Amino acid sequence: MSSLLRLSALTLFISLALISATLGVPIDSELQAATLVERQNGFAPRDTATIFPGVNTNTAGGSCTSNFIFTDGPNLYIGQAAHCSSTGQATETNGCTPGASLPEGTPVNITGATRPGVLAYNSWVRMSRNGETDQNACNFNDFALVRIDPADKGRVNPTIPTFGGPTGVRQRTSPLGNNEPIYSYGNSVLRQGLTFLSPKYGLNVATQNGGWDHNTYTFTPGIPGDSGSGFVDSQGRAYGVLSTLQFAPRPLSNGVADLPLALQYLYRSPDFANLRLVPGTAPFRVALPSLGSLFGGGAKAASQRSVTLKDLKA
Repeated sequence: MSSLLRLSALTLFISLALISATLGVPIDSELQAATLVERQNGFAPRDTATIFPGVNTNTAGGSCTSNFIFTDGPNLYIGQAAHCSSTGQATETNGCTPGASLPEGTPVNITGATRPGVLAYNSWVRMSRNGETDQNACNFNDFALVRIDPADKGRVNPTIPTFGGPTGVRQRTSPLGNNEPIYSYGNSVLRQGLTFLSPKYGLNVATQNGGWDHNTYTFTPGIPGDSGSGFVDSQGRAYGVLSTLQFAPRPLSNGVADLPLALQYLYRSPDFANLRLVPGTAPFRVALPSLGSLFGGGAKAASQRSVTLKDLKA
């Protein structure tokens, strides 16, 4: 990295530090508590885990970013966007179209895993199968689960890099407000490993389309390959999954699919009646990335027009 680029990155880091509401550093007691939770639940330590929220998934050449870890008891799943297994073009966002997604059972490569996962649930597949007619659901229910191979369970930690958490799922009884702070972690392969740009800080601009879709602006915006990234609120509660890049009416904003509604739809399927989100082992804190990530170290790795953010054939 050139001296100029390093200086620019350092300036950016300092600027973010000045506007960050809280900058937290875990204390020893919190680290000890996190270690205890990891041991009790069989999770890998956060520092050595290779599968965690934000790792890349690749479905038949479509590269995406995972969101959260889920379990139904015997199985562990990692979330991604439903369109990560799409068969059409990036502008085709209606998940109720027959054949819009590859079938459930499709192998999915997970970065950090020794064996492929399996596409176990896809909202597009289920909506097509159910004959769904609600156009808000058809266009914005964008959620999928990849079952992690049992051989890789010991490599998993459910904690979001940089931020910690998630602390749970935000309930529909507490809708996300306009201009409410939101946070995310994107990991597009197009960033070439520059993890300083992975943590995202922003605002929810509008909630629309029956509550299924949240328009957000983040620094930095989601780009191709960030699809599926998880979004949390200021309390670390999971509320969304990165779905689209919007061109109108809010240019370069991102469309975030509502996770509580997506899970509500999922619970119609008896095979996932016991599914729940796994909270992170570390507390949620609004924190900035390590300065070391600037220098090659750092964290792990109206009328509406939009396109999905799957990085095709990455």
